[in-house]
Amino acid sequence: MRDDISNSKPPTASAIKGRGAADNPGNRYQPTHVAWDDGIEGPTPVTECRPLRARSIIARNNSPDIPFKQSINPYQGCEHGCIYCYARPTHAYLDLSPGLDFETRLTYKFNAATLLERELDRPGYRCANITLGANTDPYQPVEKTYRITRQILQVLQRCRHPVSIITKGALVTRDIDILADLAADELCSVAVSITTLDDNLKRLMEPRAASHRARLAAMERLSTAGIPVTLLFAPVIPALNDGDMENILTQARNAGARAASYILLRLPLEVRDLFFAWLKQHFPMRAEHVINLLRQSRGGADNDSRFGHRMRGSGTFADLLSQRFHVCSRRLGFAESAGESLRTDLFISPSGHSALGEEATQGASQFELFR
Repeated sequence: MRDDISNSKPPTASAIKGRGAADNPGNRYQPTHVAWDDGIEGPTPVTECRPLRARSIIARNNSPDIPFKQSINPYQGCEHGCIYCYARPTHAYLDLSPGLDFETRLTYKFNAATLLERELDRPGYRCANITLGANTDPYQPVEKTYRITRQILQVLQRCRHPVSIITKGALVTRDIDILADLAADELCSVAVSITTLDDNLKRLMEPRAASHRARLAAMERLSTAGIPVTLLFAPVIPALNDGDMENILTQARNAGARAASYILLRLPLEVRDLFFAWLKQHFPMRAEHVINLLRQSRGGADNDSRFGHRMRGSGTFADLLSQRFHVCSRRLGFAESAGESLRTDLFISPSGHSALGEEATQGASQFELFR
């Protein structure tokens, strides 16, 4: 039997300026957990980012809910600190907390570009689109210092390899020189995530991400440079940000977005208690209503991980959300399939050998399955 929100773990600390989580709960692999006696009060925890020598760099998946087969994550953890982030539980694999550790104890894969060249040069490699940002944001603040994402893009540019980017970081505009060159050959697309037009909500929900104004400005610069841009309205949180849907779609279209998609909030593993605690801390009068609408859309549960259900949900609220999205998208003239079909036939390995991709001339649309 699932727990009610009244039985979920209560907030154990005060909100921390500039951070999403207010606590550092244990993870599912820890047999014991030592609590911080002071409730993490005082100065904001400082971000640390340590080097990691990765053993491989391209991750592969066969999920029918994810519209790409290959991805690269230059960083583990994300300083943006989005409280809803579905990637938080991955920090448990590092024996760290999905709470504050996820947004303050980061690692960067310093040998990413070298590994990528090796993998692309393997005789059996078949060119298929690579997505950056499938787990943590490739343009989070530490990218300004370590430039791992740019190094990866430089390798892909030399090899004429298709790449899709998912980000909520305005820093993506720094790499317009590379992205525009790739886009000229139909080798690049960028999806920008915008969750709210409310500055106060953004500050609480995704404290170190770029403002919605900066993201819209980034979309406009990318679009002007000829780079296909998709809006991701994700995640949609009932009774918290769903009211922004039509305005966000309109502003994104005005900024040059060609397509749009959305994802209903997911609460896998440790994210559930972190999000519930955050919700009760910042929106105590609205928390029960938000959770009830989420459960209506998840068959009465807090999370539904089934393929075909986890991105959209079901039930009255989910159906209404879908109708609103599609009506507004049609009115604004967004493309029916979100994202762009990227070419794979131009690929040249680092050693100079060409190779056909999984499709003879074009790869699959990178975001169409999110619709």
